[in-house]
Amino acid sequence: MTRSATAQIAVAQSAVAQSAVAQSAVAQSAVARSAVARSATAQSAVAQSATAQSAVARSGAAQSATAQSAVAQSATPSAAALTPYDEALTRYDPVIGLETHVELGTVTKMFCGCPVEFGAEPNTRVCPVCLGLPGSLPVVNRSAVEYTIQIGLALHCSISRWCRFARKNYFYPDMPKNYQISQYDEPLCTDGWLDVTVDDPKTGSRVLRVEIERVHMEEDTGKSLHVGGADGRIHGAAYSLVDYNRAGIPLVEIVTKPASGTGALAPAVARAYVAELRDLMRALGVSDVRMEEGSLRCDVNTSLSPRGSAGWGTRTETKNVNSLRSVERAVRYEIQRQAAVLDRGARIVQETRHFHEDTGATTAGRSKEEAQDYRYFPEPDLVPIAPQREWVGQLRAALPELPAARRARLQAEWGLSDLDMAALRNAGALDLVVATVAAGARPADARKWWLGELSRLANEKGAELVQLAITPHEVARVAGLVASGALNDKLAKEVLAGVVAGAGTPDEVVAARGLAVVSDAGELAAVVDDAIEANPAVAAKVRAGKVAAAGALVGAVMKATRGQADATRARELILERLGQCG
Repeated sequence: MTRSATAQIAVAQSAVAQSAVAQSAVAQSAVARSAVARSATAQSAVAQSATAQSAVARSGAAQSATAQSAVAQSATPSAAALTPYDEALTRYDPVIGLETHVELGTVTKMFCGCPVEFGAEPNTRVCPVCLGLPGSLPVVNRSAVEYTIQIGLALHCSISRWCRFARKNYFYPDMPKNYQISQYDEPLCTDGWLDVTVDDPKTGSRVLRVEIERVHMEEDTGKSLHVGGADGRIHGAAYSLVDYNRAGIPLVEIVTKPASGTGALAPAVARAYVAELRDLMRALGVSDVRMEEGSLRCDVNTSLSPRGSAGWGTRTETKNVNSLRSVERAVRYEIQRQAAVLDRGARIVQETRHFHEDTGATTAGRSKEEAQDYRYFPEPDLVPIAPQREWVGQLRAALPELPAARRARLQAEWGLSDLDMAALRNAGALDLVVATVAAGARPADARKWWLGELSRLANEKGAELVQLAITPHEVARVAGLVASGALNDKLAKEVLAGVVAGAGTPDEVVAARGLAVVSDAGELAAVVDDAIEANPAVAAKVRAGKVAAAGALVGAVMKATRGQADATRARELILERLGQCG
């Protein structure tokens, strides 16, 4: 089949047509099938599948790697041995690059019909295709291709007219086929960019452009669970288990070009880039991008070169960093560590490294492979993909409002400063505030409660705002009760805490705990009279014209009503009683 003829075959064609082409190609060349060694690897996959719930025996090579890792960790510099961050930047220029993996939110896997479900029982969402069993053939998930094109368009990439998959050959226990179907020299999306905003202590808010090298499709691996170790890693574990439910889930890898010239802002740029990318994926609706569940994972590349030099230094790759804060910490630590190594006259080893959340340090993993080590070659069981221009045009026209444009619009509509908007983003509250405003609250009230009391409750629980057991609609109801005078701020905090604790809706919490404001004229007037009688000296000052002294009497009223009085009305009554109503 010639390249020009193949290029006419788009992924939009039916699964039957793709299967027929793949089967024909397989039948025509038994030699090619032998070269791929599907039979041998499939037998291995059968054995792996049959024993997936049992411990995976670690080979001598794995034990050796573990020993090397332990040695590397013992050689990790202490905090005292690190070069201070500001000092490192006086001698070296950092260059960063990020490889971000995003699990796509499709219903089924990349090359088979197995459902995608996080948290399912181990090895219950698998089939012969995603286990790589003999005779099984992959078929491309059209939705995954569509999502990838949307991502590429949102990142201002060029969408290839013709691309294809490749086999990336390497062995992991959680890789059932012993190779990964990915893309190599012919990715679907290339040459894009993403602007990020960071706070520069010298110039204030600053926009930097991160250039995108490529966005390509691939399948995810399975997941290994190492049991018995201190930190969940293979070294020190008593045994390992493998779950293949994740194997074959659609994945896109977004690779940046090396970002130089960021200087002291390098850690902040890395964090801002991943945060902006996460917001972009959410806006597109292509992934839930939950870093804590692994649907967004980031590999952080860092290198240093002497200031003013033309070349770049040797890079390290810190693998699978899974929080925004950790991305920033990993870059900062590597700059300090690499500077200390270079200051000693030693050389940086090109290797993968592990990030440790508890200490903020990285430790050596394995030497970093080059592309040739993976022995890439075109995937023989899949036809190339040639997205029709009309289809790409339709996807471009259907793109939603992108995060940067949305923030600019909301900032103008709500009258926020750059710092106000940054506070919303940093707290992960922007979408929650938008939803609360849509439910009827004023923007200022929605911001006040999400960034104030609800952020405090989230910090107490060690949770994100979005994880609190309260909805934007319920927050809007509380704001409405305050605006109507039925609650004051103190009582509203109690109501919010009750809702978060599961005590019911805002109205149910108010009724059950008797938290409504005391606004009955007769009842409030009696409490005011008691406060005046109990504080004659203060009352005398107010009568003499010192109106500010009325605050003490308001406080007495609030104390007597356990904070449930309408403070404004109480003050009005006090001034009336003491002849200062005019």
